Amino acid sequence: MIARAKAGEVQAFETLIADHRAGAYNIAYSLMGNHHDASDAAQEAFVKVYRSLSSFHEDAKFSTWLYRIVTNVCLDEIRRRKRNTVVSLHGEDNDSPPMEIRDNAPSPQESAEKNELRRAVHDAISRLSDDHKRVIVLRDIKGLSYEEIAQAERCSEGTVKSRLSRARNALKKILSQNREHFSL
Repeated sequence: MIARAKAGEVQAFETLIADHRAGAYNIAYSLMGNHHDASDAAQEAFVKVYRSLSSFHEDAKFSTWLYRIVTNVCLDEIRRRKRNTVVSLHGEDNDSPPMEIRDNAPSPQESAEKNELRRAVHDAISRLSDDHKRVIVLRDIKGLSYEEIAQAERCSEGTVKSRLSRARNALKKILSQNREHFSL
């Protein structure tokens, strides 16, 4: 399939992307924190993959190459945003009436606690170095093997394990500093 996509067969490329769309989106969502930004980042990554497919050397799995591109696109966007101030166009003074929808989900308190924990973990991950963010997302969120991460990061498995250990310790420290905001 990769050879056909490299040869310019659009259908083969679309099949490759379809097979990895969910994984790419999940990584982007883990880093970006919302659906809209994750969709945009994944789409941008697919465009980059299409443009640079001829440079893909099949010494690594296509998925690890793709996921590295997705991760880099997200980290680039996060760095860009840190340099620019973003202002929301939707304030709290919206005059539209609230919508009422039946909710069969857990209690509001349970949902709030789960959301607060998710937000705390996401915020803590965003405070990690880029190397640590990548290994946490690729291993603990995406579930890639040490070997796959080593290929994506272009380093040894030992380096991956070391980075992952340091990343988890840093994440634990950040979360423990913010423990008063949520219960684990």
